[in-house]
Amino acid sequence: MARGGSGQASVEAALLVPVVLTLLALLVQPACVLYTRSVMASTAAELTRLAATSLGTEGDLRSYALRRLAAVPNVPVFHEGGPGAWEVEVEGPGDDGRVTASVGGSVRPLPLFGAVVLALGTSAGGVVELEAEVTREVRADWIGGDYAEWIGVWG
Repeated sequence: MARGGSGQASVEAALLVPVVLTLLALLVQPACVLYTRSVMASTAAELTRLAATSLGTEGDLRSYALRRLAAVPNVPVFHEGGPGAWEVEVEGPGDDGRVTASVGGSVRPLPLFGAVVLALGTSAGGVVELEAEVTREVRADWIGGDYAEWIGVWG
């Protein structure tokens, strides 16, 4: 009788283990994409601050962004294409005091979970494109004049 009971448990375990691993993968894949997206969004936000407060060149801003984006593992589930594949754009600050920064990248989801991850970005050829864009007003509306006038005040 004990022998039949243990055989039943091994059959249940043989069915339960793949189901549990599949459910775990369903949870891990979106978590990887959301981690990448959150790092991209925080990098874009920091780029707006940096562009507003420094006189750095576009290359300096890109270097800064790539250092921050190095927190994303260079694994296709997190980021496809290596460190040079990130798209980084910064516009501003203009006379209106607005800065826009966008960071783009792509991930290659696990084969069975592409449909789940597709909800988090746009898909092209098995690769999901992600983009984070931040627009920030870096100068209050009540401040009059432009940057040159303000520098003139201080001599």
